[in-house]
Amino acid sequence: MAQDQISAPASTLLATIRTRLKATGVLDNTRVEGSRFIGDASGSAEPAEYRVDVVSGAGGDEIWVSLVTDNRWLSESIESDLVHTGDKLEELLEEELVDLGWELGTLPYEHFRSDDMLFTFRSKMPFGPDRADAAEQTVIAVLGYEQCFRELGDMTEDEED
Repeated sequence: MAQDQISAPASTLLATIRTRLKATGVLDNTRVEGSRFIGDASGSAEPAEYRVDVVSGAGGDEIWVSLVTDNRWLSESIESDLVHTGDKLEELLEEELVDLGWELGTLPYEHFRSDDMLFTFRSKMPFGPDRADAAEQTVIAVLGYEQCFRELGDMTEDEED
């Protein structure tokens, strides 16, 4: 399925996610573009986006939650914080998710530089858009990402700089 031709469940899912996340006021400039929800990281020292992508897979549509930036310095500042504290991102994310009501276990993540040169942290949701509570659980995942990353690196602009 092309990016602008998404299934009805995926389209409804993304619209619902946008409505719910916009209402939280946690992200700036929330929008849906094709098969992607995008919300700008509020107060970040450098531009970054939280995304929800609905991607067609062999077993049906897949949902991916991510934090992306084109700024190497921001990505490296997050990595550096993790190295210096000895914290594991997966554990930090799990703590935030549990606090938000997530009951679906550990959410593994990937970290890489994408083909379009974006530094990406992402997780595949353990469900697709057809799940009855897919929007609610995906919103929890995005909020968990935001709460986890807000405290790392230079995701929060330092007023003293």
